[in-house]
Amino acid sequence: MHVVCAPDSFRGTMTASEAARAMAAAITAAEPAWSVDACPVGDGGEGTLEAIVEAAGGRYEHVPVIGPDGSTLTARLGWLAAGSTAFVELAEASGLTRLSNPPDPTRTTTYGTGQLIAAAAAARTIIVGLGGSATCDGGVGMTQALGGRFEVDDGRTLTTPITGGALERLTRVELPTLASRVRVACDVTNPLLGPDGAAAVYGPQKGATPAQVIQLERGLAHLATLLGGDRDQPGAGAAGGVGFMLATLGATLERGIDLVLDLVEFPARVAAADLVITGEGRLDATSLNGKACVGVAHAAANAGVPTIAIAGVVDADAADAVRSPRGPLAACVGIAGRVGVERAFADTAAALGETTVAAIRAWSARIR
Repeated sequence: MHVVCAPDSFRGTMTASEAARAMAAAITAAEPAWSVDACPVGDGGEGTLEAIVEAAGGRYEHVPVIGPDGSTLTARLGWLAAGSTAFVELAEASGLTRLSNPPDPTRTTTYGTGQLIAAAAAARTIIVGLGGSATCDGGVGMTQALGGRFEVDDGRTLTTPITGGALERLTRVELPTLASRVRVACDVTNPLLGPDGAAAVYGPQKGATPAQVIQLERGLAHLATLLGGDRDQPGAGAAGGVGFMLATLGATLERGIDLVLDLVEFPARVAAADLVITGEGRLDATSLNGKACVGVAHAAANAGVPTIAIAGVVDADAADAVRSPRGPLAACVGIAGRVGVERAFADTAAALGETTVAAIRAWSARIR
């Protein structure tokens, strides 16, 4: 039996690389005769950088940047393929985990992400992973750092990093030109505006009050009017509108998990597999909207290989959808449901390993 372990990160507890190693170690301990390939993945969000750099044998450059709340921090930039390709993970510079203050998307900026992209200017291709952002500034802060100019209603050109709460004040914009080919790994397919847009869906997750969600929606709508562009393009709402801004600058938006699977050469690695194990912290309705687990399962299904998903928590409705006869998963198992929430968080690696082995054995017994 040859098994490919291709999990995403388990947010707050394990990176994708750590999860893949824990799964692989548990399978090898239980079934020494089996071969196991640890293949961490991501959908563009947190942990994708580490998975890509590990898979490609790349290296990190540490870049001083302005964080989402204006503090100074150091973010990693990934270099792949002998320096011809750079990978920028937005969450490294502008993510929720980089906040030093309580989350408030009206006061956060993507300026640091722009600094990372600028630091990668020597690359022939720059891949920007979106996801896990603390921001809803429409990518304006990022664009400032790349040389864009933004005037406000009193005639001033803003020189301090622009935040989501300032978008309604913009009156004139001069956009920069991207020096490299830019591909964007989107972790969601949401449009910029509306009930499925950046502010309405993700604003509350970033700390926005109902009144702030309305303010952010107005600001993003005003930005879209100033810039033109396709506000309904799938992925435009990713990372608080960064997807929309990058597309407006000429970048190509792609489904994050598909792009990442290509980079880690997943099709070649799954070709000889008998089974794929994937996983993430929570399997819920958003998992059906471009996230890693379902993307891995679809790619494996294309090769005729079944997939089992292991999640920290499994939402019942999502589980029914993805493991239905037409769904992509052969099985999905929740760690917390099997070992309890306390142990799932206290000893995640061991709990993940045990659950993985148990899920494989249950699946094997069912298909005999």
